[in-house]
Amino acid sequence: MSSFTAPLVHDTEILQLLKNKTKIPKKDYVIIDVRDHDFAVLQNTYLGGNIPGAVNVPSRYFLEDVQKLIDDYKDVPQVYFHCALSQARAGFVDQRTYFQVSVLQGGFEQWYVKHRNDPSLIENHDPEALKGLLFEYGIDQ
Repeated sequence: MSSFTAPLVHDTEILQLLKNKTKIPKKDYVIIDVRDHDFAVLQNTYLGGNIPGAVNVPSRYFLEDVQKLIDDYKDVPQVYFHCALSQARAGFVDQRTYFQVSVLQGGFEQWYVKHRNDPSLIENHDPEALKGLLFEYGIDQ
């Protein structure tokens, strides 16, 4: 993969998009969730939850699916990635496209820790599945 890294964005940028009803997901922006191990293949849902409207491209398939990803979202002006290695993956995509690529700082983990109590900011929310994450952050449920 490339050594280019995409710029980091704070959660406030994505919050503004989600709350702005004039911005349409997958048209004005798209959030690509590259989580792998915590994506439940059964019923095609995220284990524990996801950012509303996020599209999952599992990391284990990322390289083979990258051209499809580029083709699918070539007309979307802003693409956000999140996962453990998002900066490298986003940079890999950024060098092959005309849309702007950014990475959510802290990924879904920090998004969840910060926004878990707002049901409009976590789709498919399953607090039981994410108990361990809160424990890691020293948060009493």
